[in-house]
Amino acid sequence: MKKILVAGAGLAGCTAARLLAEQGHQLTIYEAREHIGGNIYDEKQPSGITRQVYGPHIFHTRQQEIWQFVTRFTKMRPFQHRVLSYTQGQLYPFPINRDTICQLYGISLANDEVPAFLEKEVKKAQFDLPAKNFRDAIVSQVGEYLYHCFFENYTAKQWQRDPSELSAEVAGRIPVRANRDDRYFTDRYQGIPLPGYTAMCEKMLDHPQIEVCCKRPYKKGDEQDFDLLIYTGRLDDFFDRDEGELSYRSVHFDFQTLDEKEYQPAAVVNYPNDYDFTRITEFKHMTGEHSSQTEICLEYPSAEGVPCYVVLNRENLALRERYQAKAKALEHAEKVIFLGRLAEYKYYNMDQVIARAMEVCAQI
Repeated sequence: MKKILVAGAGLAGCTAARLLAEQGHQLTIYEAREHIGGNIYDEKQPSGITRQVYGPHIFHTRQQEIWQFVTRFTKMRPFQHRVLSYTQGQLYPFPINRDTICQLYGISLANDEVPAFLEKEVKKAQFDLPAKNFRDAIVSQVGEYLYHCFFENYTAKQWQRDPSELSAEVAGRIPVRANRDDRYFTDRYQGIPLPGYTAMCEKMLDHPQIEVCCKRPYKKGDEQDFDLLIYTGRLDDFFDRDEGELSYRSVHFDFQTLDEKEYQPAAVVNYPNDYDFTRITEFKHMTGEHSSQTEICLEYPSAEGVPCYVVLNRENLALRERYQAKAKALEHAEKVIFLGRLAEYKYYNMDQVIARAMEVCAQI
């Protein structure tokens, strides 16, 4: 049995703690915030609607093992996420599919005609292959016009950078479809925890081998009383930023309770070209909760605040490589494990966080 300190009670920390407790280890979690759950924390409002405090999170995975693990701790409400994007005064299905193209261009295409249409659009554009940046990665798939309508300005707002400064890796998450499938995700398993993500995390941590200390930030040296540290915080913070500061993007969330049953026709509507916010979420579409009121959230990207996204540009990728070399040396010495989006400076979906935690914990 090992005494293990986990720095952070987000999804990565909660998952690792539960897996290791079930192996017989003794876990202590230090969490700087006053709540568990990290950025998937949610709370029910007086309106009766559950508000996801750090923006919308939809659980989705292709792996049965991960779905079975999560559903040990919560019942899931089946939910197929559909997003609309507001451009040129209209709402369009997003990601881009056949209907998006037909509506935007005012044409009629069969499914099998979409690839040829996009190929013609791409031939009119200029870009580098292999893609050197985000712009190249998108334009090489859909051409200049679709890129301009749905991606260019949204990306500039989200990252406060020209899209050509971002890694092509950022675009890897964006699908383009030749059929009418308007779901944002196509994974086999998709849903929202019925009692909420916070309740799911509470169940994960409900184990006699786990102790949770909120409002207790991890400080260098805390691990001396433990056999192992699992670190889920900022990668550069762990090393006192001695190689330089990694960039993260945060979001200012403007929550509003409205005296109306429904505000918009989908859970999320993107605003790539209008306004300073990037999207509006209406939570009751996701949770299935009923109320005469509704809860919405406008998202304003920010450089300040709780880190939500890593910034994958050339400078940060080079900096990440230097920090990861130091991290791997500590991991090889079996002193520290770096786990999660912040600690690995990598974009992870929730199922990928769990998969990574399973991989790490199986080696301990």
